[in-house]
Amino acid sequence: MSSHKPSTAPGPQASPLSDPYNFSLILGGPLYQLWSRAHLGEIKAHIRRRILVLSGICWLPLLLLCALEGSLLQGVAVPFLLDVETHVRFLVCVSLLVYAELIVHQRIRIIVSQFVERDLIAHHSLPRFYDAIQSAMRWRNSIPAEVTLILFVFSMGYFLRINTFVLQSSTWYATMHQGAITLTLPGYWFFWVSNPITQFLILRWLYRIFIWTRFLWQVSRIRLELLPTHPDRNCGLGFLGAAAYAYSPLLTAFGAQLAGFIANRIFYDAAVLTAYKPEIVLLAGFGLVLVLAPLGVFAPHIMAAKRQGLREYGALAAEYSRGFERRWLKSSDREGEPLLGAADIQSLADLGNAFTVIKEIRPIPFSRDMFLQLVLASVVPFVPLLLTLFPFDVLLDRLVGVIF
Repeated sequence: MSSHKPSTAPGPQASPLSDPYNFSLILGGPLYQLWSRAHLGEIKAHIRRRILVLSGICWLPLLLLCALEGSLLQGVAVPFLLDVETHVRFLVCVSLLVYAELIVHQRIRIIVSQFVERDLIAHHSLPRFYDAIQSAMRWRNSIPAEVTLILFVFSMGYFLRINTFVLQSSTWYATMHQGAITLTLPGYWFFWVSNPITQFLILRWLYRIFIWTRFLWQVSRIRLELLPTHPDRNCGLGFLGAAAYAYSPLLTAFGAQLAGFIANRIFYDAAVLTAYKPEIVLLAGFGLVLVLAPLGVFAPHIMAAKRQGLREYGALAAEYSRGFERRWLKSSDREGEPLLGAADIQSLADLGNAFTVIKEIRPIPFSRDMFLQLVLASVVPFVPLLLTLFPFDVLLDRLVGVIF
């Protein structure tokens, strides 16, 4: 695609918020404004710095406080440096949650602009399309929305943290005595700073996906100029599948969060990986629904275009086929044209190919490869935990057997 904007882009009188080339689920909101004031707002140039800052706020104070209390490697049943869940959550998950912003920002902006560049929006419906973009940007920039997320994290989120993250033994962040939990000094930072940051990042991602879903739903209510014979088998909407690919790092972050949780239960609560199969399957299913369900809003449009295409091209194919048979099968008068290399035969084949494309139209713009990639992104963090199912000597013997 050419990088220049087509003439159908918003004119000077339109708000910059309605420009599809400025669409972004990332560059807005109070937190982004804070990043900008701290000179960390450039999405591409400052992504590493933001990862270091957030991971550092979550993890580094815990390291220092545990060193102060003497619980880095000893003193409690679960010392800090041996707490797999904590390191995965604050060093891996936080990094992925921030890194996903770069991928989503770059890909979603291109996806939205494709509606205009491919002339998929009827000309008289363009104002509604620009209004949908402007509405999405207002929701993205909403101060009350992020304040609500923060209030939830420090209210209901606390009960989720205290009932989910605490192990059944004394740890660097909490001690157990007769069933009562007492937070340590690093434990207060853990429960009131580090974990709330992670929860907020996750909730904000869910909010962004809600905005994306709402935007697609609004676009689906607009008259679309779909092409039943488009080779993407989605009537020209196949480019929307790239949105699902963009969310792969986010699904990996969710998987790593659960994998770290399970790892601690295996190492310190005598759990087994197979006991968590329902949770792993549920997580993978949730991830698929989260990123693929928004694309389903176009299914009625696509299937309607498919039915119309089958009717129109079916009638055209019937008319052409009857003419072809009359000339080449039921008549000896072919005006001296040889059968070999005849243009009529090529035209008949092209018409058949077009009809096949219409019959193979899929209602939702995603492929099997995309489905498998999303599943893989969700479950790859659990691969190291497979090592807990077999003793090391057994794994070593099997590895040697495979190699030799």
